[in-house]
Amino acid sequence: MTGNTIRIRPILLLGMVMCLLAFVRDIHSEVVDRIVAVVNDDIITLSELNEAMRPYEQKILASGYAPDRERQMLFRVREDILNQLIDQKLTDQEIARYKLNVSDNEIDQAIERIKKTNSLTDEGFRAALEREGVTMEAYRQKMKEQLLRANLLNKEVKSKIVITREDVRKYYDEHPDLYKVSQSYVLETILCRPEPSRADISNAVCRNALETLLPLLRSGKPFSQTAPTVQQPGLDLRRIELGEYRLDVMAPEIRDAVSRLKQGEYSEVIETDQGFQIFRITEIRNSQGKTLEEATIEIEDKLYREILDARFNKWLQELRKKSVIKIVQ
Repeated sequence: MTGNTIRIRPILLLGMVMCLLAFVRDIHSEVVDRIVAVVNDDIITLSELNEAMRPYEQKILASGYAPDRERQMLFRVREDILNQLIDQKLTDQEIARYKLNVSDNEIDQAIERIKKTNSLTDEGFRAALEREGVTMEAYRQKMKEQLLRANLLNKEVKSKIVITREDVRKYYDEHPDLYKVSQSYVLETILCRPEPSRADISNAVCRNALETLLPLLRSGKPFSQTAPTVQQPGLDLRRIELGEYRLDVMAPEIRDAVSRLKQGEYSEVIETDQGFQIFRITEIRNSQGKTLEEATIEIEDKLYREILDARFNKWLQELRKKSVIKIVQ
């Protein structure tokens, strides 16, 4: 009997271990993909939320914000995205209730209107999407959602949206930066700040590192060669391509630094909420501007969408009041 017991124990132990592993896997699955919100009879999962957040999260993490600022922004974006997903569930439920649909041809026509409004060829349109990190499939899906939302609103809001000639002219005159000849700047920055775990490193160390680096950069030496001369443990020192910006959307201290530069020049070292930075203009782009007639279709579309969004959001708030929504912490 004793011998049999000894032989059986490893089998029993193996069975217990397998059951425990299965239990742990189940727990892990719940942690990885749990319910974060209930919207009437539908749910929103953590994986859906993470997927929707991913492009915004990547941009924030790549922007080089200070750790506290980065956490605040990620938390705020998470809240905003979750609310958007809740609104999308409510909208989808109403679309399903009315049995609304949009054909591929309708989506094609809407995209063609946008290309015509912005004077874009098919290649130019795809290049614009690529710069924004959006696939054609994702854009078509977004367009489908917008068209379905417009159809849904037509069901719920009977009053017709009318855009007058006076509305168009007023918008055109109030937004000269959008339609008159203007400049935009493609920027890169050299960022330096202490690593989050190194509170012992002062801001002066970062400033001195960039002050030492600046004349080397201005002499034509690349960052990859000059950075090692000032790099030290505990310093977060990196080069970041920022993309294209107009002066009017820049923070005041950055706008003041960039406005003094010519293409290819480096700014002085300035302090921002991200740390100490040097900015460089890699390209200056001039927009051609548009006359009132050239901009009319684009402005009508913008004004229509603004009114549509306002009415839709008002309708959505009323729908939220009538719905059962629970956010799971």
